[in-house]
Amino acid sequence: MQSHELTRRIGWGAALLLLPALAYAHVGSGYSGGMAQGFLHPWMGIDHMAAMLAVGLWAAQRGGRAIWVVPVSFMTVMLLGGAIGMAGVALPWVEPGIVASVLVLGLLVAASVRLPLLASGGLVGLFAVFHGHAHGTEMPAMASGLAYGIGFVIATAALHGCGVGLGHLARRWASPRIAQYAGALIAAFGLYLGFA
Repeated sequence: MQSHELTRRIGWGAALLLLPALAYAHVGSGYSGGMAQGFLHPWMGIDHMAAMLAVGLWAAQRGGRAIWVVPVSFMTVMLLGGAIGMAGVALPWVEPGIVASVLVLGLLVAASVRLPLLASGGLVGLFAVFHGHAHGTEMPAMASGLAYGIGFVIATAALHGCGVGLGHLARRWASPRIAQYAGALIAAFGLYLGFA
């Protein structure tokens, strides 16, 4: 498959992932309320958005199977972290872990680091535990845990898809350095969060 075709498919896929949230007009009630609230949670924190975009950018830089393995690793472990948070189990260093994820993932993109696939998946999985736990502990009391989890996974997939799409667009039509500059901005934001 050509790079242009892959980029187009990723873009359409990310756009389609956004559609379910538009169908839920009655936020806060039953199944749909949980899904809509779960979907919105990652978009409400710029720290979550930055880390999830960085995961997609890094996967695109690495290419090959990493395009799907790295984001799926993040989402799978994030679900586990979310379940732990929903169950009320305390996890130490959640906020510092989220801040570290923004800084480290930004640096990995900025430096175009190429780790082995298993190490890449493991590293993003480590950070995903913290993001998932934060999502889970902030689930509204009346929301369905399943619906809420589906919502934040869809939002995360959309953000990863945007990162992958941006990475492909940068490589295809501009310069790979654009992704590196984006990574540097994400890392700088992580540094700012660390001192804020």
